Amino acid sequence: MPCSVTRQHERPLAVKRSPADNFSGVDAEAFLTLLTPPGRRLLAAIGESDVSEPALLATATRLRADHPAELVSAALTQVRLRVRAVPKFGEDAWRMYFTPAGLEQATRASVAAHRTLRFLRGARPVLDLCCGIGGDLIARARAGIPGVGVDLDPLTVAVARANLDALGLGTLASVRHGDALLQDPDGHAAVFADPGRRSGGRRLFDPRAYQPPLDQLLELAGRAPAACVKVAPGIPYEAIPDGAETEWISDGGEVKEAALWLGTLAGAAARRATLLPSGATLTPSPGLGEPETGPWRRYLYEPDGAVIRAHLVAEVAAQVNGVLADPQIAYITSDTLRETPFARAYEIEEVMPFALKRLRAELRRRSVGSLTLKKRGSAVDLDRLHRDLKPSGPEALTVVLTRVGSTPLALLCRPRRVC
Repeated sequence: MPCSVTRQHERPLAVKRSPADNFSGVDAEAFLTLLTPPGRRLLAAIGESDVSEPALLATATRLRADHPAELVSAALTQVRLRVRAVPKFGEDAWRMYFTPAGLEQATRASVAAHRTLRFLRGARPVLDLCCGIGGDLIARARAGIPGVGVDLDPLTVAVARANLDALGLGTLASVRHGDALLQDPDGHAAVFADPGRRSGGRRLFDPRAYQPPLDQLLELAGRAPAACVKVAPGIPYEAIPDGAETEWISDGGEVKEAALWLGTLAGAAARRATLLPSGATLTPSPGLGEPETGPWRRYLYEPDGAVIRAHLVAEVAAQVNGVLADPQIAYITSDTLRETPFARAYEIEEVMPFALKRLRAELRRRSVGSLTLKKRGSAVDLDRLHRDLKPSGPEALTVVLTRVGSTPLALLCRPRRVC
């Protein structure tokens, strides 16, 4: 929400409130009421009601005629959070409980299920530190791995317990209130930790600012035979401890997170990129140096973000017999069209110096109306550029903005797949 600045003799700017602002928090006492039979019946009733922005106040007013206002507010909050949670948890979201912060930090079910496969190698039971609403705890319990979750926030503990019960997993996993740094991993085969990476609604980029700090958490996790610590995808490479395997994970083409694998759970490779839902994984090739550079060729390959984070662009370039047009930008170009799960392929139709007027004229000449804009190594605002270009016509095209050295370029391309 933008802040307003008040100057002398000026009135403060009025901030328009949304009806959803009244249903954006979770009250601990009201939340526990939702777990009672009347609370569950109210949740079921709201699940069949219109909770969209325009109808929210009308729905709340109708329900308050028969239920306490605090309970209605708590139930509406949960239903709206469940709607937001569906992309992460699928159909399970309609049975689960959330807090706004807990949902934001929670691991999506597909990533948690992938990570659970490594814990199935024998690391059980698991001590889950900073367990949040229980996303990873749930995935491991479903695979038969027992565990104990710990969280510092009492409300989050109650939510995680409710989720285990709602999904029928309360006999395999439990949650208790406590400080992660005061836990003793003795008696557990592995530790999993998911430290807080947000404060005041903002992302924390310095691992020392994680809650708890990453270095302290790693010291504790290192006392267990095996461990996994979830970190931000943009973790500074100097913050990665020696002997750890760092796995960057993308899901549906978007980098979602990274994880540090320690002890007996760490693989032989120091870096790994994993792509979901396929499960394709890439590690460094021994003896492979930096990719060569060269002029633009027939095809452009756009490596997945997890590949780039893991510094494995050279491995993909070798797969497609390609080179980099610029050594600082992760675009690969090749005369070979070869299928790889680790990059998207485009056929380059034209390479031109980037200039708005020239690009607009070329798009009009080609009758391009469906325009996809991409960029790497360019400071251009793509949303504004799309408005300025005003594409119109029946044809589709992808325009990639990049540079070679200091020269800005526009590449006119079309997606290609190996038949």
